[in-house]
Amino acid sequence: MSSRDWPDWVREARVGGRTSKVAGRPKLEGSPYYEQPLDKWVDITRSLLAEHPLSGPVLVDVVLRSWSAIFESRLGSGFYIGQEIKPAPQVMGFFLHSLIPLELARGSGDWRAEITAADKDLVHIPDDRYSLEIKTSSHPSQVFGNRSYGVDNPGRGKKAKDGYYVAVNFEKWPPVESGRRPEVKLIRFGWLDRTDWVAQKSETGQQSAIAAEADNRQLLTIYEAGRERSEEVLF
Repeated sequence: MSSRDWPDWVREARVGGRTSKVAGRPKLEGSPYYEQPLDKWVDITRSLLAEHPLSGPVLVDVVLRSWSAIFESRLGSGFYIGQEIKPAPQVMGFFLHSLIPLELARGSGDWRAEITAADKDLVHIPDDRYSLEIKTSSHPSQVFGNRSYGVDNPGRGKKAKDGYYVAVNFEKWPPVESGRRPEVKLIRFGWLDRTDWVAQKSETGQQSAIAAEADNRQLLTIYEAGRERSEEVLF
């Protein structure tokens, strides 16, 4: 898609500034970035976002509404998250990860949440190319996958790791005396290939992270509540 046809939200989506000595694996044939120089990757990402049926503003609205809904929901005999109950960040991430596709599917017959192990987190029924993976994290700027993301062993019946991604970073619980609840700090939207994931070097390590060159150029920021800062990779 020509840059003349990009909507404003695509033009305004911001590139990252993370640094790391860990490089991604070579791009494979079939990747939108295959044999393309690094200085072209951002424009390729913008074109991919511009053709996606889900707009950035709609995505941001759904993510923020889903986050707010977590605090408005009652558990047990009327207990609220953020008041009587303060789940671990992993649980908050699970709630958010679950709500986003459900909220999007509720508003449109073109979308549904994951059903089978081969499904992305959010399935675009008319064209699976636009289906989305959703990653959430309480880290200030990075998201992570399990170790399988960073090794060439996709397994039968497993979802493809190439395609569109939404990455959401949220705060851990602030000190009680602050009197406020945690916020969504960063929402990014883009495309990742399976070769962009780098597994921890240790055989016992259970995580994969995104190589910085892909993190910066292929996941563009469409919402930021706080000041951006560079982060070194954790492994």
